[in-house]
Amino acid sequence: MSLKNCKSHPYNVLLFEQLKSRLDDHWLLTAPHTFFNHSHLSAKLCTDSNLEAFLYASLMEKVLRSASYSPLHTPKLTSTRHFEFLNPNIQIKYRTRRNNNGLLVNASGAGGGGGELDTAVVEKEKPKALPRRFQVLQGSPTPFGATAREDGVNFAIYSHNATSATLCLMTPSDLPQKRITQEIPLDQLTNKTGDVWHVFLKGDFTDMLYGYRFDGEFCPEEGHYFDSSEILLDPYAKAVVSRGEFGVLGPDDDCWSQMAGIIPLADEFDWEGDLPLAFAQRDLVIYEMHVRGFTRHESSKTESRGAYLGVVDKLDHLKELGVNCIELMPCHEFNELEYFSYNPVLGDYRLNYWGYSTINYFSPMSRYASAGARNCGINVINEFKQLVKEAHKRGIEVLMDVVFNHTAEGNENGPILSFRGIDNSVFYMLAPKGEFYNYSGCGNTFNCNHPIVRQFIVDTLRYWVTEMHVDGFRFDLASILTRGSSLWDAVNVYGNQLEDDLLTTGSPLNSPPLIDMISNDPILRGVKLIAEAWDCGGLYQVGTFPHWGIWSEWNGKYRDTVRQFIKGTDGFAGAFAECLCGSPNLYQVGGRKPWNSINFICAHDGFTLADLVTYNDKHNLANGEDNKDGDSHNNSWNCGQEGEFVSISVKRLRKRQMRNFFLCLMVSQGVPMIYMGDEYGHTKGGNNNTYCHDNHMNYFQWDKKEESSSDFFRFSRLVTNFRHECESLGLSDFPTAERLQWHGHVPETPDWSETSRFVAFTMKDSVKSELYIAFNTSHLPVTITLPERPGYRWDPLVDTSKPAPFDFLNHDVPERDLAIKQYAHFLDANLYPMLSYSSIILLLTPDISA
Repeated sequence: MSLKNCKSHPYNVLLFEQLKSRLDDHWLLTAPHTFFNHSHLSAKLCTDSNLEAFLYASLMEKVLRSASYSPLHTPKLTSTRHFEFLNPNIQIKYRTRRNNNGLLVNASGAGGGGGELDTAVVEKEKPKALPRRFQVLQGSPTPFGATAREDGVNFAIYSHNATSATLCLMTPSDLPQKRITQEIPLDQLTNKTGDVWHVFLKGDFTDMLYGYRFDGEFCPEEGHYFDSSEILLDPYAKAVVSRGEFGVLGPDDDCWSQMAGIIPLADEFDWEGDLPLAFAQRDLVIYEMHVRGFTRHESSKTESRGAYLGVVDKLDHLKELGVNCIELMPCHEFNELEYFSYNPVLGDYRLNYWGYSTINYFSPMSRYASAGARNCGINVINEFKQLVKEAHKRGIEVLMDVVFNHTAEGNENGPILSFRGIDNSVFYMLAPKGEFYNYSGCGNTFNCNHPIVRQFIVDTLRYWVTEMHVDGFRFDLASILTRGSSLWDAVNVYGNQLEDDLLTTGSPLNSPPLIDMISNDPILRGVKLIAEAWDCGGLYQVGTFPHWGIWSEWNGKYRDTVRQFIKGTDGFAGAFAECLCGSPNLYQVGGRKPWNSINFICAHDGFTLADLVTYNDKHNLANGEDNKDGDSHNNSWNCGQEGEFVSISVKRLRKRQMRNFFLCLMVSQGVPMIYMGDEYGHTKGGNNNTYCHDNHMNYFQWDKKEESSSDFFRFSRLVTNFRHECESLGLSDFPTAERLQWHGHVPETPDWSETSRFVAFTMKDSVKSELYIAFNTSHLPVTITLPERPGYRWDPLVDTSKPAPFDFLNHDVPERDLAIKQYAHFLDANLYPMLSYSSIILLLTPDISA
């Protein structure tokens, strides 16, 4: 009879209970245990004489394998204990030693009849240090996460479908080995309230990390991926500890090193009285930037290259440029090795450089910190806070680009890191047979409007505002946040059934519960909320995103229209004029304002400004995907020749076009957004999808910026600061005829025809008196007639057709007066000559010669 077959025999059950009763006299079992692992046992066939030895050895193995026991009486390793058994011929000896492959447990017996004495031996090495002792209490189901209290730490986590949960504690030295330092099984009776598992521990948590194991059904077709062998990240972990260096493989060349959350203890950060800047959104000039790319290039000459503190070192550059708001590309914890693979084109390795694949939403990206994983992740949090504090000191707000549309766990073939192993069917949008909806284009879709998930998102956002002092958020593929959740139920969401409610999973909702919660939250409604109002499922909501009067949008229609008009495409004059006014065609009807439009011409995905005027086609071969990735519809124009090696006349036209784009961005109503590097003309060589490159393509090149300091960077800086000086270029409402007047080649005669390539307007300004702004995107020059203003004259300020420094005639330009005299005979006649593909700003000034 085998051991496997004899466990359930009534005699054996009774024996097991008696053994357990005796065992409890020596060991305190703090929570129920699952049955022992047979793989570490070796025994002979079960007989009455050796069964007791086997069962006792089994119990001893389970106790020793459990990290939750508290030894009340610790035996000496050399001691021998004798126990009385139902079979008087059995004597048990045990000793312990550590074995890296588990506990070695041996049971042997010789049957009855005066045979040789049987022994069960449990062997384990003497530990190097005594295990920490934790007092285990019931705990509270709120708040979620690990929460430090005066006398301990409360742990709480949600899982509806799990059948068991275990808190796993790890030291930083055990973490790389994927070794659990101590386990605390949670009792369903005392450590669970509703669907929340919780426990309160008292003890020493110094240098201690944590995660969870969850058990339950592994049935993908029903949406369940429970696997008790996986140590999972708590979604509410405040920092993640894993690999310490960006792009470096973990132990054994592992791309997915074990991760754990920090246990937050008292660590006060000195904010020095920092308070929200609370700028009016209409006054913002946003700068989209990548934390690592901003200072990683060797020419940055910072001590903390590619880190949060590196950005701090270069904040004065942004202040000089006129930026008062930075939008950080994803800074939540992500795994840059997610796409790690050899790239034969460049001979390097692809990385997830941009970071649009979140692992944990509460945690700052740990490998953006100069401190790495030291101090159990506390330094990561403090370095991010330092960046925010220093930005605020310089009058610069901080927005975060957040990716709540999907996570790094991908589709059914992806890793089990956190959400999937905790409760996959809750956190992800699933089809009836467990398939993952893929509205994100990245393998899964976060189940944003599920009650648990939307509360999680709100908690995350509130944390970053209250604890990390950020000033707002840009939501990547935000249209996913408006889609119905899996198992959509109107009664659950609204409290009553809706008439004709035929919504299914993923259907767009007119009043999405998540957007409603964010918009009416007392903390979140006061910060900047910006939606990328589309997704990969075809939902395009630019101008129609549910907004509650406070949401802004990345205005993709502005980008497309401006690109078409500036490069001289017929049929866009009227649409271009709408863009200059803040897109009232999109936002006025819904009750929104110009500042609800985030205007941009370039962003991280797509061509840079320099590449927009250099390439007609994408050149993405360096990505190793045969140039099949990236958007093929860029509305770009190479100005006559493809690539960088072209004639001097083409290079001059390209610089002129760059100035035209930048000027348009800064004189449009709404909020302008500059992409990092465009201020000096950064190029990616025509690659419009550099998501996988940790190299010069994505690095801000400070030496190139210095070379441009007297050319395009100078122009960008002066135009941006001119916008700040003008009251009329950041209006709180759409301009009316009382302030704005349209013109054509002659005053008050605009040309809105399909063939028009000229748009001009005057704008009254309480600071500058009046501005005349014109764009000639024809291939032909034109002499325009200016509006007459008796007693005043029009003085040139900007002319993009002129080389630096005469493209912007500020007062410190050498020979400025001489440059103006060259226009005198035109201006005296109320005329101005415009070259092809050029734009101008003229200022109304008193005519002292009149």
